[in-house]
Amino acid sequence: MDKEPGGMMKHKDERPIADSRKCLRSPLIIQKVHLEGERTVFFGYTKNISRSGMFIATTNPIEPGEQLNLKIPLPAPLKDVICCRCEVVWKRPFGKHLPFEPGLGVKFLDMPEDMAQRIDNWIKSQP
Repeated sequence: MDKEPGGMMKHKDERPIADSRKCLRSPLIIQKVHLEGERTVFFGYTKNISRSGMFIATTNPIEPGEQLNLKIPLPAPLKDVICCRCEVVWKRPFGKHLPFEPGLGVKFLDMPEDMAQRIDNWIKSQP
C-alpha cells in the first residue's frame, strides 16, 4: 500500500490491498460509530469489519497515528457494543473526482478476545 507522508493514501492506490490484511473482513453497515480522542468527538459509519480493524466512512478523516476510544453498536446477530481503543492507520480524503469513498482505516488495539472471536465466527458464516 503506497502512502504519502502523514498516512495519506496516494491517488492511484486509494484502496488498501486486501492481501496485506491479516484477518478476513466482511461487509457490515453500522450507521453510527462514535470515536472519542484527545481533541475530537467523531461520528461516522462503517462498511466492513474484521477482528483487527475496520473502515469508517467520513468526509472529515482523522490523522493517522491518532488513538481514539471507539464505541460501535453491532447489529444482529452480534447484537452487542464494541468498546475499545483504536489507532488510525490510514486516511482517504474527500474529493469530488476521487474514485473511492473518503474515510479512514483503524486497527483495534485492545479488542476483547471474546468479541474478536464472535466477529471472526460471524464473518466465517457470511456467504
